[in-house]
Amino acid sequence: MIDSRAVIDPKAELADDVSVGPFAVIGPHVQIDSGTRIGPHTVINGPTRIGRNNNIYQFASVGDDPQDKKYKGEPTRLEIGDGNTIRECVTINRGTIQDAGVTRIGDDNWIMAYVHVAHDCIIGNHTILANNTSLAGHVRVEDYVILGGYTLVHQYCSLGAHCFTAFSSGIAKDVPPYVMVSGFSAQPHGLNTEGLKRRGFSAESLAQLKQAYKTLYRSKLTLQDALEQLRVQAADSPEVGVMVAFLEKQTRGIVR
Repeated sequence: MIDSRAVIDPKAELADDVSVGPFAVIGPHVQIDSGTRIGPHTVINGPTRIGRNNNIYQFASVGDDPQDKKYKGEPTRLEIGDGNTIRECVTINRGTIQDAGVTRIGDDNWIMAYVHVAHDCIIGNHTILANNTSLAGHVRVEDYVILGGYTLVHQYCSLGAHCFTAFSSGIAKDVPPYVMVSGFSAQPHGLNTEGLKRRGFSAESLAQLKQAYKTLYRSKLTLQDALEQLRVQAADSPEVGVMVAFLEKQTRGIVR
């Protein structure tokens, strides 16, 4: 399962059935679990832990030093969960001690070619990052987010669950859950209704979220006043409650 032309450090720990292609380089303090495939010419440095059944394509650079001038060689880490697809030439950097010291990617994510995931980013589960998307440091991406190709996300921004960005979007503020945005800089353009339908949201839940969107974006209320009304609506809608919880912890302002 390991090509004879691959270079694997003796301190790396690979499950017996891990596949490693020719000319891949795997450094020390790298752990790779069962069923994962490492493509040719991939470079993986550590400390990095990669879970089960991931598919990492050729020329990816995974777990290398953060692109941060404050980084002084501290032993920060990268954690990748299970079932992820990481396509050609993706770059994923480890964390920094200025944050929690870890970059983390969850399960079942689809990360397309030339995507960059910077230091200290946290990506949830079931996301899609289309070609050439770039996340600056300390970005948070929640579950089921879809980022269109060439989306650029400023450092410290958060993207709420089920939100959607069009291609070439520039994100400089937080994007609330369920919301579609586009443009540079990004502006809201309604709910991600089709995505929510595909994921089984009921007609009642969609109606409640549409009302929440109107409260947040069309009522001409301040953010704080809109949030007060959303808390009332959340009493009858767990989905609106997700939006409220996100808004309560935002610190950069929201796309609005």
